[in-house]
Amino acid sequence: MDIQISNESIGDAARIHEVIAKAFLNAPHTDHTEQFIVDALRRAGALTISRVAKVDENIIGHVAISPVTLSSDTTGWFGLGPVSVLPKFQGCGVGSKLVKSSLSALEAMGASGCVVLGDPGYYGRFGFKAVDGLFYPGVPAEYFQALSFFGEVPKGKVSYHEAFSAQG
Repeated sequence: MDIQISNESIGDAARIHEVIAKAFLNAPHTDHTEQFIVDALRRAGALTISRVAKVDENIIGHVAISPVTLSSDTTGWFGLGPVSVLPKFQGCGVGSKLVKSSLSALEAMGASGCVVLGDPGYYGRFGFKAVDGLFYPGVPAEYFQALSFFGEVPKGKVSYHEAFSAQG
């Protein structure tokens, strides 16, 4: 399977919305708003990175990266997610390609680092790890992880863009 990763193009939004909805349809630990979050991030101009995975020109996956705010006033940090892959293609390396591509692009932009809320077993292989003193309220500490591109990981509370409260 030849998986192509590229930036989101004009006209991709509806298909991305559909892919995200299908990717999270039967997923645990979700309130099924991921597609609405990405739509709201796009409308707000807060999709720093929006990449798609294609097979035979068909979008089968998507990754979003958006800015986060730290209570320590540290700048240059971003949040990874959601990462979405159609169920038929999950477990085939599509998500990994999306994550690696987006992190490389983020680092090339000069970002300080990235946070993610997700499975430590999955995201740990990309270098993410839980860091004492950096937290996102209301989630178990081991599921909130950070990856610094340079320097130390800052301390404090992380807040995602207001689009993460989108419900539909």
